[in-house]
Amino acid sequence: MEVIIAGGGIIGLSTALELAGSGLRVTVLEQGRAMTEASWAAAGMLAAQDPENPPALQPLSDLSISLYPNYLHTIESLSGLQIPLRTLGTLQGSDRNHVFDHALPTEEIARRLPELNLAGRSFQWLAEHSLDPRDLCAALPKAAAAEGIILIEHSPVLKVRSAPSGVEITSPQTTYSATHFINCCGAWAGAVSNLPSIEPRKGQMVTVQLPPNRQLPCVIRTPELYLVPRGDGRVAIGASVERVGFDKSVQETTIQSLLDDAAALWPPVREAHIVETWAGLRPGSGDGLPVIDACGEHNCWIATGHFRNGILLAPATARVMRQLILRGRPSVDLSHFRCDRFAAAFVS
Repeated sequence: MEVIIAGGGIIGLSTALELAGSGLRVTVLEQGRAMTEASWAAAGMLAAQDPENPPALQPLSDLSISLYPNYLHTIESLSGLQIPLRTLGTLQGSDRNHVFDHALPTEEIARRLPELNLAGRSFQWLAEHSLDPRDLCAALPKAAAAEGIILIEHSPVLKVRSAPSGVEITSPQTTYSATHFINCCGAWAGAVSNLPSIEPRKGQMVTVQLPPNRQLPCVIRTPELYLVPRGDGRVAIGASVERVGFDKSVQETTIQSLLDDAAALWPPVREAHIVETWAGLRPGSGDGLPVIDACGEHNCWIATGHFRNGILLAPATARVMRQLILRGRPSVDLSHFRCDRFAAAFVS
């Protein structure tokens, strides 16, 4: 059995690893360079307990968290590169003037992060991890190559159609035949599968360098903002959510607003200097949930729409895609992620 995957981001390459580990021959077609879009631009929080997540996401999130240790071990073993966990906890802030049921006492917050400005919020402690996605971006393509996965970059999918052998996938270079095709094209997946409800959600971010005498020991997250330590005194701050198509430009006013809000929440940010600014395109859906399902022609599948949680959900998405293809039955309920919850979809 051979599988063609469109999309060389974290969802596509993680799914390729999972399938190749089960003995399938896998080719990944990437329209640009692997791991350079949403995966590279992400914050890296494994935010399975984020109260902003839709409740329907919880079973898939829990599965992913359970798979993560072995997932990272596999990638590290195959690639020879390390993917360290950067933080082990999150101070999760509520909306203003809302009190969490299990809110931390103010003295406990002061012990964990003395300069945090509560500003009318309650906070709770979440035992969740974060990593630097750039570590994954370096390691995952190497792991895929070591597992025998063929990665062909600068090869967009132009057409997908049923064929006697299964599925034919046309790129500018050639036409491929496979038993199965999986659309993991992220923000571009809607065009491949004629699913207009999948579209980009732009996010602008900034990384700052703290002075040597300052450290942020955990993630700080509110409904509007997050600060994610990256190691060596670097902190990623984000992120805007914009519906502006495929525009990845960075606006100084947006970056300054992020910095101002971050400094108001945690004042040591005022002492930091900017290291990097960027924008990425998250794959959004009409209801904020992923699309993981059969889609279009026979033996065609789609796995996209992970929005803010692509890094978190990659291991679980890869696992359920393997289960769907090999067994026809996933280990978690995917009914909330069906393709047909939107307008009828088909592959052109």
